[in-house]
Amino acid sequence: MHLCRRCVSVLLSRPLLSAALQPSTHTLHQRSHHILLQHSRVQPAIHSLTQRHSRETWTPCGRRNLTDHQAASPDVYNNKTDLAEGEVEKHIVPFENLNVHQISNQESLSDIGLDAVVRPSPLQEISEEEAVQIQVPSALPPDSFTLKPYVDKSETLSKLVQLGVNLWELEQRPNVGSMLVRLDFHADVAPKLLFLKDLGVEESKLGTLLTKNPFILTESLDNLEARVSYLKAKKFSPQSVAVMVSKAPYLLNFSIERLDNRLGFFQKQLGLSAEKTRNVVTRLPKLLCGSLEPIKENLKVCELEFGFRGNEIQHIVTAVPKLLIANKRKLTQIFDFVHNTMDVPHSLIAKFPQVFNAKFLRIKERHLFLEYLGRAQYQPSQPNYISLDRLVFLPDDIFCSEVALATLEDFERFQKTL
Repeated sequence: MHLCRRCVSVLLSRPLLSAALQPSTHTLHQRSHHILLQHSRVQPAIHSLTQRHSRETWTPCGRRNLTDHQAASPDVYNNKTDLAEGEVEKHIVPFENLNVHQISNQESLSDIGLDAVVRPSPLQEISEEEAVQIQVPSALPPDSFTLKPYVDKSETLSKLVQLGVNLWELEQRPNVGSMLVRLDFHADVAPKLLFLKDLGVEESKLGTLLTKNPFILTESLDNLEARVSYLKAKKFSPQSVAVMVSKAPYLLNFSIERLDNRLGFFQKQLGLSAEKTRNVVTRLPKLLCGSLEPIKENLKVCELEFGFRGNEIQHIVTAVPKLLIANKRKLTQIFDFVHNTMDVPHSLIAKFPQVFNAKFLRIKERHLFLEYLGRAQYQPSQPNYISLDRLVFLPDDIFCSEVALATLEDFERFQKTL
């Protein structure tokens, strides 16, 4: 006995007893085959041309009947009937070859269907090629606005937090958070930390350094070692290199060519010796990292607007390197008050250039207080001479007792009148 595929699918979609399966299948097959032959021999009525739109019906064994076109072309329809009966023969499968008993014993056949994918056993051995193709879902969140969800699951972030890195500050900067999440601690972070520690950077300053410059973690270790070797070749001591890296975290991110050009610029522009150049750069390593435009502008201001000579500028820069990157407005305000209001000559200002590091309000209040007391004397050749150093850098109580010869309460009351 033979059974069509559609009947088999109908049978297998319902749990049937094995004892009653064969008679029921035989009856259903005979009924489906009888309906098929009955539909193929029925002669439908002739419709008008306006009603020749086809309507299709399907028999249980997969036979399609065209109800409207049968009357319009009966010869063609008879030919199609013969072809359809041949097609039915192709879809008939022998019932004896179907292991119905085995299928009916599956417990979840009615739930998963015949087309369900058979999942492999967890204990089944697989090849290396199949193991490589297995995609394990990441334990990290796919996206986030902060680094907080990643800290507990990322070894890199948790270690950086322990070092004192400010992740909140880093996540405000574009693309820095995603960069840190992708870093592997053992491959990317740990070698750089050991390198900085061997260089002489204090462990307590590593967190601050990485907060200011997290991009040092993406630099090649060979490039970092080459730049340190260059600085040591220029006779910078290991202690000086460690101090420079701590003060200017971006120093090692610049190429050897840039470092060499910057050192040559300061030595040539200021006319300093190699030793004095190293001293200036060691005290203010930001000179090697920032832009040269503010530096060039401040040098022109000192020469053209303030009127200092070349040797005076050298002395000022050597004593106060910060003047090269200071705010131009602040420098102009202090120089104008000290030179024009207090009548201090260029030579004394160049001798005490630390006055440019003081606050303008502090200089103004103390000078006006001394002027009120009649003690504003800044000429070394005159009695009661007061140097700019003592004017600016002494604490208020010592300034009042030793310089102004007044009480601190008098100075505070005078400040309220300004």
